[in-house]
Parts: sequence; structure tokens; C-alpha cells
Amino acid sequence: MDQLPEEESTGTPAWVVTFADLMSLLMCFFVLLLSFSEIDAMKFKQIAQEMAKAFGVQREVPAVEIPQGTSPVFQHFTPGKPEPTDLDEIRQSTTQKEPFLEREPATQPGDQADNSKVNDYAERLKSALREEIASGQLEVRAEPGKRQIVMRIEERGSFPSGSAELTFALVDLLYRMGKVLTEIPGDLTVEGHTDNIPISSGRYQSNWNLSADRAAAVANALIEAGPLDEDRFRVMGLASTRPRQPNSTPENRALNRRVEIIVDLSDDPSETPTTLEELPPDILLDAGDAPRETLTW
Repeated sequence: MDQLPEEESTGTPAWVVTFADLMSLLMCFFVLLLSFSEIDAMKFKQIAQEMAKAFGVQREVPAVEIPQGTSPVFQHFTPGKPEPTDLDEIRQSTTQKEPFLEREPATQPGDQADNSKVNDYAERLKSALREEIASGQLEVRAEPGKRQIVMRIEERGSFPSGSAELTFALVDLLYRMGKVLTEIPGDLTVEGHTDNIPISSGRYQSNWNLSADRAAAVANALIEAGPLDEDRFRVMGLASTRPRQPNSTPENRALNRRVEIIVDLSDDPSETPTTLEELPPDILLDAGDAPRETLTW
């Protein structure tokens, strides 16, 4: 009878392969957890400091107080503040009771006359332009301290948005204003102002160009209306550099869009003192032998 063939050994059990794969996956999982973990820097620093104190070298050296000798003078006498004498008390009381004298600037008769003239010129402008002042399109303000008259033209009703073209209402206003300015001396400064919103018009690159063109248009209209001498004028485009109100609301931005005309009366030729050479011959008198102290100029 033939013998049965011997069974071949199966080798490594099949579950070992599955177990090895599971261990490999677990190891990868923990490696990922470790790589994604965050280290608390403050806590790690505290632990490092505690370890340094426990196993490191002592770096803080306690200061030893140096012994000092005692003096019998300081034991029995203490420094004190000297008591004030009668003279010191009199000086102190006199200084405290003496009131401060405030000097008020004296008003000269010439200053009062100048202020009166500035106010008179301002009233002339207000009388001629009372309709625009009542509607809020124009504001006329006298500043006697600076010897100036400031006329502020609002953008509303004066210019189209983003343009320097004058409306018919503004042309009529400037015509009547120019006629009054022919009777008022002084230099004229025309300032153009805008808000801080960048202009989107293709004609102007920035608010600087727009404010300068508006000021120039107003100056040209005044020169033709007067007619006024061009040498009296100075035109400035200031964009949004001098706002009246913060550019935080549409209402405030509307107030900042304006043109201001400043009349400077500080160099009024009518107030220049007359010299002896400019006096007519018939007004000069022969002093003769009159006493010197009686002659006044």
C-alpha cells in the first residue's frame, strides 16, 4: 500500500500579516498626532527654568549689607527745616497778597478807524448780495483783527458736480460782487476747496486741478465784471487741505466744497500817511521866528 504524502508546513500564520499591517498603521497614526501637536512655549519655558534652578548653577548672588559706624551726632540731633524769620514771613506775605496786574492792549484811535472801515466795506457787500446770503449760497464775514473780508461761496447752486463751469446764478452773483469790489481797495485772494473724495471725472486728474480751475473761473468772472485790475488777484487751488468740517459725513463734505474770496485791506493805499513833499504848496506856512517847541508835524 502506498504511503500518503506528508503535508507541507504552512509557515507563518496568516494573522501575522494582518497584525503587522495594523502596527504599521498605528505607528503612522501616532507620528501624525505628534507632528500636528502644538507645544505651549510659555509652559515649556517655565519647565526649563525650574529644571535650571534644580540642576543648574546659582546665578543670583545675595548682596551683603556693608556695616556702617554710628555717630553720636546723628543719634542726638536730627536735621530739621529752619523756622522762617520775621523778614522772610513779611516778604512771603507781601508777595502772596500782591495781585497780578494784567495789561490790556491799548486800542489806538487809528485801529478803531481801521475796524470801522473794514466793517463798512463788509456791509456794502452784504447789502448788494443780500439775496444770496439769505438763501445760504454766500457768506460774508468781516475780520477786523486781520483787516480782511472773507466771502465764502458754497458749491451748491454754483458749480455742477465735478466741473468748474459757472452756473447762471453764480455769474449774476459775481457780476454784482465785482461792481462793489471796484469801490473797495486791497488785494484779492481766490481759494478753491474740495472734499477728500477722489474725483472720478475724466477731465481732472485730481481735486487739485478741480479746485484750481474753480478758483480761476471765479477770478476771471470778477475781473470782467468790475472791471478789476489783474494785479490785485491771487488764485490758489487747495483741494481738501483746509476743510471746514471733518470729511466724515455727506453734509460735512458739502460744506467743504466751496470757493473763498478774501479781501486783504492791510495795504490800503488810502491810509498811507502823507509826507511833506506830497502836500500842496499853499498848505505849507512859513514858521518864521516861531518857538521851536510850538512846531508840530
